[in-house]
Amino acid sequence: MIRDDDSAKPFIVAGMPMYNEEETIGTVVTTTLRHVDAVICIDDGSSDSSARIAEACGATVIRHRVNRGYGGALKTLFIRAKEMNVDALVVLDSDGQHRSEDIPKLLKPVLDGSADFAIGSRFVEGGSGTHMPAYRRLGIKVITAASNLSSDLGIKDTQSGFRAFSRTALDRLRFDSEGMELSLEMLEDAREKQLDIVEVPTVIRYDVPKGSNFTAVSHGFTVLTWAMLSLSQKKPLLVLGLPGFGLLATGAAMGLNAARGVTTQIDSFVGPGLSAVWIGVLGLSLMATGLVLQSARGFLRHLLVREFGLD
Repeated sequence: MIRDDDSAKPFIVAGMPMYNEEETIGTVVTTTLRHVDAVICIDDGSSDSSARIAEACGATVIRHRVNRGYGGALKTLFIRAKEMNVDALVVLDSDGQHRSEDIPKLLKPVLDGSADFAIGSRFVEGGSGTHMPAYRRLGIKVITAASNLSSDLGIKDTQSGFRAFSRTALDRLRFDSEGMELSLEMLEDAREKQLDIVEVPTVIRYDVPKGSNFTAVSHGFTVLTWAMLSLSQKKPLLVLGLPGFGLLATGAAMGLNAARGVTTQIDSFVGPGLSAVWIGVLGLSLMATGLVLQSARGFLRHLLVREFGLD
């Protein structure tokens, strides 16, 4: 199905990555079709009957021969949505965690033009995660804090996969990640492209048959690593300078402690003394690197503003 350009009614498509979700995909597709014009399932290398069930329930299925990951599935979904000339795209999970009845609420700011990118959030007023394990909540909070340090967006739920995009967002957003770190990369790119982002309260379930295909540890480690790398590029003085200062202070303290023992046996002095030196040098190196990178970033930003008017 492709949008008719003569139609005044917005053409809305829902898309979902799908990997071995035969237990839930039929219900998710059926209930989602009540709120959108079409559903696209990206079958990311499933070995069960997910694709057949999704098609039988009315979805269009695009198959990946191998499992490419969440990011790879969304790349394919975005390409197909643009080909269909959609007015808005809703992305939700195929495991039943996201409530289809929340789709109109999520779409509202996109369709009325007040936002290009809407996030179904568990952590704004009115949102929640039913039966959400405490360790997951803590992990999401840590990842979100690290992400907001680098982006300054102030998003409270950066890990929600329940999202809606305007046609403008579909045209402008670009991302490289194939895995779950895409959730952060997409936000970073949206900020750089000056897209308007809002959070809409939603309820996300954790009592579904399978839940996420990614373990909390592997998911959290991958996404947090990406967030810290991004932070080190945007705020090197914070990431390198503060640890460098801490190492320098530690080295200085060890050096002073070693100096007090200079009158004691020489063997007991050499070990702590050398440790103090290398720790101090490492701290100075990190601080210097952070200062240089921070200065270089400031210079490049100034140059872009002066030459191209970019901020």
